[in-house]
Amino acid sequence: MIPIKTSSEIEKMRLAGQAAAMVLDHLASLIEPGITTGEIDRAAGAMIARLGGKSAFFGYRKFPGQTCISVNEEVVHGIGGSRQLEYGDIIAIDVGVVLNGWIGDTARTVACGMISPDKERLCQATEAMLYSALNFATAGRRLGDLSAHIEEQAIKQGFTVVKEFVGHGVGRQLHEDPQIPNFGRPGSGPKLRAGMTLAIEPMINLGTSRVKILSDGWTVVTEDGLPSAHFEHTILVKPEGPPEILTKI
Repeated sequence: MIPIKTSSEIEKMRLAGQAAAMVLDHLASLIEPGITTGEIDRAAGAMIARLGGKSAFFGYRKFPGQTCISVNEEVVHGIGGSRQLEYGDIIAIDVGVVLNGWIGDTARTVACGMISPDKERLCQATEAMLYSALNFATAGRRLGDLSAHIEEQAIKQGFTVVKEFVGHGVGRQLHEDPQIPNFGRPGSGPKLRAGMTLAIEPMINLGTSRVKILSDGWTVVTEDGLPSAHFEHTILVKPEGPPEILTKI
């Protein structure tokens, strides 16, 4: 059962989404050679607290970080620690904020200095896939239309789609129905309805689509060690027209 949010619940989702967007913007501004992923994570925790919220990730299934910070070949669920960022890295920062019981979830892949043409092309394409997919997040469309579009765009540009990890509904819980894969068949899946709040998040690889989980039990990496990019917004399906992006300031 996919939750439909009321107008008052949507307003709370807006506030949580704006808080998550503010934290993500701040963390992106900290990216520079020499900073550690742990320092970024601690900055996230401090800002979330100042905003009166808490991390949606910390403690979730015993996850140890305030955010997910994934570098280069790390796809998602990277844990902040002693790793120092290097010139030419790409860093996927995933932020979830709980504010007044509601959750905003957003992610962006950020460059540390100048990056290689392949990384630049991957990041630009993945972000473009997110925004073009939103054209399919409209009332009356099937979820499979959106999922199929992302896969089609990835293949067309020579990239691959991560299939083991997907987007999701979001609201009072971090992961609500429906699951939102970045692959699928047009015309399949549930029909989208006004009031649904969804986390759309393309995870796109430069090389193979295959991934594995490291010994920490969390960090997902590409099997071939080639880079991956991740962008995400929480959106609201509207009665008419395009969705509202809730994680945009």
